[in-house]
Amino acid sequence: MDTFLYQATVYLATAVLAVPIAARLGLGSVLGYLAAGIIVGPVLGLVGSETQDIQHVAEFGVVMMLFLIGLELDPRTLWNMRSKLMGLGGPQVVLTALALMGVAIAFGQGWAPALAIGLTLALSSTAIVLQTLSEKGLTQTQGGRSVFSVLLTQDVAVIPILAFMPLLAAPAVHQGPAQRARVSETGNVEVTGHEAAHHGPDLSLVEGLPGWGVTLVTLGAVVAVILAGIYLVRPLFHYIYVSRLREMHTALALLIVVGIAFLMTLVGLSPALGTFLAGVVLANSEFKHEMESDLEPFKGLLLGLFFITVGAGIQFGVLFGDPLRILGMTLLLIVAKGAILYVLGRAFGLRGRHLWLFTLSLAQAGEFGFVLLSFSLQQQVVTAAVAETLLLVVALSMLITPALFILYDQLSRRMADTKTPVEPDPIDIEGPVIIAGIGRFGQIVNRLVQASGIQTVVLDHDMETIQLMRRFGFKGFLGDPTRPELLKAAGLDKAKILVAAMDDAKKVTQLVAYARKERPDLHIIARAYDRNQVYELYRAGANDIVREMFDSSLRAGRYVLENAGLTEFEAAAAEQTFYAHDRQTVRELAELWDPAVPTTQNAAYIARARELQKDLETALMTRASETDKKSA
Repeated sequence: MDTFLYQATVYLATAVLAVPIAARLGLGSVLGYLAAGIIVGPVLGLVGSETQDIQHVAEFGVVMMLFLIGLELDPRTLWNMRSKLMGLGGPQVVLTALALMGVAIAFGQGWAPALAIGLTLALSSTAIVLQTLSEKGLTQTQGGRSVFSVLLTQDVAVIPILAFMPLLAAPAVHQGPAQRARVSETGNVEVTGHEAAHHGPDLSLVEGLPGWGVTLVTLGAVVAVILAGIYLVRPLFHYIYVSRLREMHTALALLIVVGIAFLMTLVGLSPALGTFLAGVVLANSEFKHEMESDLEPFKGLLLGLFFITVGAGIQFGVLFGDPLRILGMTLLLIVAKGAILYVLGRAFGLRGRHLWLFTLSLAQAGEFGFVLLSFSLQQQVVTAAVAETLLLVVALSMLITPALFILYDQLSRRMADTKTPVEPDPIDIEGPVIIAGIGRFGQIVNRLVQASGIQTVVLDHDMETIQLMRRFGFKGFLGDPTRPELLKAAGLDKAKILVAAMDDAKKVTQLVAYARKERPDLHIIARAYDRNQVYELYRAGANDIVREMFDSSLRAGRYVLENAGLTEFEAAAAEQTFYAHDRQTVRELAELWDPAVPTTQNAAYIARARELQKDLETALMTRASETDKKSA
């Protein structure tokens, strides 16, 4: 018990210290967890061989992550991804495995261990890549979706690779008992390989069965998971709901994941694949969001623990013994995989930042590399020395992954800065209203104004948006609204009203300042992202400033009041009072706002904001009492 508490304290304390620092530095939580593991393991020596036992538990975070990913994909979406799963993911695994097999042969390996090495290193890190994509908000981008399809294919490929690996065993790599004992005593890496076989369950539903029997039992398990997801989960949740015990919902969510993972293990399938399949089946369930909220904390902690154990298990003694060779092998792995990914990405239509995201995010080896190398060692496909070196290469490549994402960020920003400007359309009309920006905000303004019979001139720099407008019968012109010559052509000299509705807050302010300088008499209506931009636009010369969320939030607040006991008249009165007071507040605070001083450090601004908040409360109470008197 004391040992457990000691280990828990060490892991949690290091994570709490290292991860927030890494996040603040913009390095991401994954690098923070890996750094925490290096600190408690190789650097301070606070943990030892027990890290490998903890890793077997922590790997369950990957299983939970794939279940939660499955919940986000309904079967129709998965079917729509079939071309990328088979066309992009399949060639990636095959081509990378063959290329790395060739490199291994060049390093003196026989074809059988070389093929095993190629198949092992062809897989990327699902845990690190998906976690980082989620943190950076890149999951739903074109590149992010391509990355996910390849990772999903790789996870599925683990099953046939495990089945194929024993066929590569050769007597030349047989190791006797004395050698295996020596390997076990050299460090954590080899203990993982031999203990991994003992951590699996002794039970098996397919052991001793003929080939057709194994196939039938395996298919039966998959069908059982699908049928249980369709017909059994809903009654179970209703049964648990009757108990009125919140913790039972969490227990049931854990039971679903653990039970399916156990069943998949019994039939020799990947637990991660089984839980992913279950997640897809339950994607349309009304309990989907409840399961997500129940499992998310467990997934986050277990994944974090897994990354810590990876960092703690890095054998720096082996690395320092031959640093140039091992670092060279790691870089060669990343370059080789990256080159193949780049070619495949271009072949499938990825360009620009999407192509670089696809290339750099998948260039490392993955957590399944630990499993496959351990299994290869157990099946005597590779020698202990080769396994020890490759485990270190896998861990180092995973450790370098956050740096690859930082490189992607730099490339992405540079691409945005050097983007070739689009040739603007010739503008052949003029009107009293110019609308700059036709996104969600500008579309509504344009529709209302045009439906009222007033001519508008619409400008936007996004070609797809303009084409979409034209498809629905609205005329618009392609070009950057901040360019003076484009504004002149749109009739800035004669227009009565300018609506600055672009998504880019800086460009809105730039446009307002220029238009006010050119036309002091022009009425300018500007879209503001937040209150700070309201102050910027106020100083730039906008007449009417509309915060993106203000009016919709105000209306939502009125609905709250109506359903909290106020009459519709009382709620509307409170809404009008708040609106009028807020407009006055913004004008006063704009005079105190200083762009060079953070708002939280502007003492005069904060003091006046507090006074105005008290004035608002007084105004609302006064309005409520006046309303009560009138109704009486």
